[in-house]
Amino acid sequence: MKKVIYPGTFDPVTNGHIDIVERASTLFDEVIVTVAKNPSKKPLFTVDERLEMLHESMKNKPNVIIDSFDGLVVEHAKEVGAIGIIRGLRAISDFEYEFQMALMNRKLSDELTTIFLMPHEKYTYLNSTIIRNLAQFEAEYSDFVPPIVIQKLKEKSAKK
Repeated sequence: MKKVIYPGTFDPVTNGHIDIVERASTLFDEVIVTVAKNPSKKPLFTVDERLEMLHESMKNKPNVIIDSFDGLVVEHAKEVGAIGIIRGLRAISDFEYEFQMALMNRKLSDELTTIFLMPHEKYTYLNSTIIRNLAQFEAEYSDFVPPIVIQKLKEKSAKK
């Protein structure tokens, strides 16, 4: 069985993330979407909230597993028996950072391969920060996220 992990902050999950998962799920037996606990980021949603949104968004994808990890991606990939790490590339601006990370991950664990996937072109400009900003300013964002994210963002804004 060929497993890969797709790590990310997913704060929140977008349709671009889901597109990458769908592409990966046709290529591999199992895709483990894993929420990174990144101490250098200040997420809007807790890890549990992000896991809930991912579970709801991926519930009809039988070969997709949702989890979280703390630490290095390569260590988590080894723990779950993954052969590769999925990374999404939206634009040229993503490439330099992702290339550096791929080389570092290869140095740390040369048996893991980084697989770059591009989302559908309609999602190439989309990221979680844009969604959070649109929600903050009450702009329309429903075309870019699953319904659970709309619900959770509305709940967050109601608590302010």
